[in-house]
Amino acid sequence: MAPTHIEKFAEFATASASQALPHEVAEESKRIILDTVGCALAATDNPAGRAGVDYGRVLGGERDEATIIGVAGRTSVHGAAFANAELMNALDFEPIALPGHVAPYVVPVALAMGEGLHRPGGQVVAAVAVCHEMSYRFAKAMDKNRDVKDGKAHTSPVLGYSSTVFGTTAAAAMLKGMQEEAVADALGIAGATSPVNGHRAWLMHAPSTTIKNSLMPGGVAMSGMTAAYMADLGHRGDKRILDDEEFGYPRFIGTRRWEPSELTSGLGIDWRFPSESFFKPYPHCRVPHALFDALIEVVRANDIKPGEIESLTAWGEEWVGQFPTFMSDIIERPYDAQFSFVHGLALAAHLVPPGKEWHDPSIINSPSVLGLKTRIAWKAHPDWATAVSKDPSARPSRVEVVARGTTFVGERRYPKGSPSPDPSTYMTTDALVQKFHHNAEGVLAAQDAEAVVDSLLHLEQVDDLCAVMERLRLIG
Repeated sequence: MAPTHIEKFAEFATASASQALPHEVAEESKRIILDTVGCALAATDNPAGRAGVDYGRVLGGERDEATIIGVAGRTSVHGAAFANAELMNALDFEPIALPGHVAPYVVPVALAMGEGLHRPGGQVVAAVAVCHEMSYRFAKAMDKNRDVKDGKAHTSPVLGYSSTVFGTTAAAAMLKGMQEEAVADALGIAGATSPVNGHRAWLMHAPSTTIKNSLMPGGVAMSGMTAAYMADLGHRGDKRILDDEEFGYPRFIGTRRWEPSELTSGLGIDWRFPSESFFKPYPHCRVPHALFDALIEVVRANDIKPGEIESLTAWGEEWVGQFPTFMSDIIERPYDAQFSFVHGLALAAHLVPPGKEWHDPSIINSPSVLGLKTRIAWKAHPDWATAVSKDPSARPSRVEVVARGTTFVGERRYPKGSPSPDPSTYMTTDALVQKFHHNAEGVLAAQDAEAVVDSLLHLEQVDDLCAVMERLRLIG
């Protein structure tokens, strides 16, 4: 009998655990880890981050196994993984990969288990790479946000990132050193216990639940670890769950599109995720970032003060205009500012430094920012559907700023932080290091931040992850 997709993924994970990764795959995985850890450091004072830390301690108590990033003491591996997942996603500043968010689900699992089991850094890198590759392939097989039909945005009624549970499970199984058959059982369990895809409800109901994207990062981390642990303890998984379109995963997860050939063709030979690995210059939903880039350039080049702006019109992605969560201008808490596009544009026009400052209540609720957002209009870019159909990475964007009796115009086709035909949009490792240091300010001593950066960018040279994680823990 031919191997199932679950069995092929299990073979891929176990082989990747013992073989050297392609250079570009290892390097991109280390960049992802570096940026994600920095985002956790920046969120230690954020309400959502603190809630994650508190619940992580409920899970893990005083067990001295793994580090919660940026706070004192350690807790259990599971408690640390949960807490760090919530920290990493709290500011919406972490890397993006298909199907959307991946890093805040797998990086905390890899770090907590790597530390708790004293794994070398290379194993952590391999686990993160495998999860990203698997998640990318699920994204290509299923419904996506930016579908176009008959020249217009055509968004599925069911959306979400729940398929990342397979890659997260594979990562946990790799770090446990499980054999291929047990990894297959773990993946089968992950599919059967997968979270639901509730993202569309989150988009439609404003103010949205503060369980971002209706998918709790700590919950995905726990689901993946639980599947791996249960398989290791003898549970059997459903190895046909991806092959049964009528009753299996594609049916009960709610995808209208299912292209199983995308899952495992060329798996282990053709690594695809690095080509669509994105980094965020701003701690805000990724969708309007090209508009932020264009607006900031216009404001700086013309020395426009926020109070001089009579009106600001932004033309962005067509598909988002139907979603109340993005179109809302109600800011009840810092979380809401991450997804209100008019509020994000107001922050950008004030040239607020990108970082935790974008979540500072005194800035978010300042009269100048709140006043400006009432003078901002969002519209669908007329060329969006055509551009995306030809080039899925395109994000045609335009801003018009009316100030001092003049209309100032800025345009972008690709946002900063994305691989694109425009080399200036690529976020270099130096830029990521600078972002990390800004995120670490006030949390880590400068020498510790320098040491962490060096270690994370050379993880394959680290014999025991504990040495790196110790630098990320406050002593006291």
